[in-house]
Amino acid sequence: MANTNMSTHTDTDTVTGIDREILRELADEGSEAALDRLAGLAGATGDLEELRELLDEGSLRAGFLLTRRASSTGDLRELQRIFDAGYEEAGSELDRLLKAPTDEHRD
Repeated sequence: MANTNMSTHTDTDTVTGIDREILRELADEGSEAALDRLAGLAGATGDLEELRELLDEGSLRAGFLLTRRASSTGDLRELQRIFDAGYEEAGSELDRLLKAPTDEHRD
């Protein structure tokens, strides 16, 4: 069977062969699963800008991935931004980091 998709865009999920454009269309139509798949792909490639956009669209998976990254680097501002965008766990992680004892350097 011939491929009738004449698009030159070949950005697909290499594991499943799902095209990002199709995922985007499904996400735009309200599919949370497609939104989460897009977040997983963006996370795998380290595309923080796309993850932020997906979080702004309501992707909890994007919020989780961004929170994990910000927490591992101690990025308090990013955690606050993620929390402000609606991902509650970022607020919990921000509080945890703010309450953690600081490491003091001793001579």
